Amino acid sequence: MGLVFLLIIGTAAGFLATRMMRIDADVPTTVVIGIAGALIGGFLLRSLVVITGWLAGFVGAILVAIVLIWLYKTYIVK
Repeated sequence: MGLVFLLIIGTAAGFLATRMMRIDADVPTTVVIGIAGALIGGFLLRSLVVITGWLAGFVGAILVAIVLIWLYKTYIVK
């Protein structure tokens, strides 16, 4: 069940990522990008959690904060 969920999330993530990065890609390419991102990201985050434990949450919080700052600077403050 975890793999199916990862594939569904990956497809949605690929769609959102191609739209955010303004890439004009066809549907199969969008799905492959999203699934590859979900598989790689899922593997890396799981590995990070195993290796670092609670510190992974801190690293994740920093990464999300960086993305939010980038979004704020890109789309809100012009």
